[in-house]
Amino acid sequence: MTVEVIVQDVRSVDDTEVLPSREQFSQWANLALSGDKLNAQLTVRIVDSQEIRALNSRYRSRDMPTNILSFYYDDEPLFSQANVPNILGDLVICADVVRQEAAERQCPVENHWAHLTLHGVLHLLGYNHETRRQAAEMERLEIRLLETLNIQNPYEVFNNQA
Repeated sequence: MTVEVIVQDVRSVDDTEVLPSREQFSQWANLALSGDKLNAQLTVRIVDSQEIRALNSRYRSRDMPTNILSFYYDDEPLFSQANVPNILGDLVICADVVRQEAAERQCPVENHWAHLTLHGVLHLLGYNHETRRQAAEMERLEIRLLETLNIQNPYEVFNNQA
C-alpha cells in the first residue's frame, strides 16, 4: 500500500512560512491508510483564507474560512492494474488557519499539519463526525495515529484551553 501525494502550488501564502514537505504529507497520508491495501493518489493543495472560504461557501454553504476540506474522488477507478494508483481525492488545507489554530492551541504548527492531514484522509476513507458517535470514533483513530508520531492528543490540548 502506497500513497502518491501531489502537493499543488501554494498561493498567497507567506514566503517565509515553512510548509510541510511532500514527504511529510506522504508519511501522514500513508499512516492514515495503514491497514488499507490501496495504491492511491492524493492531491494536497495549500491555499489562503480567501480561497478556502470560497470553497467552503460553494461546497458546504458555510461562508467562512476553515482549516481543511476533503474532496473524495467518487468515480470508478480509471485503471484496475495493481501498480497504477487510484485517485483517492483532494485535500485543500488553509495555511493561514493552520497557523492561527496552532498558535491558539499552543501546539507546534507541524503537529497541527499532521493532524489535519490525517483528519482529511480519514474523511476520504469514509469517516465522518456528523454525530457524536461518529466524531468519537474518528477522534479515537486520529489520537491513536498521532500517538505513533509522538504527537499529543489535540482534542485534549484544545479542550483544556477552552
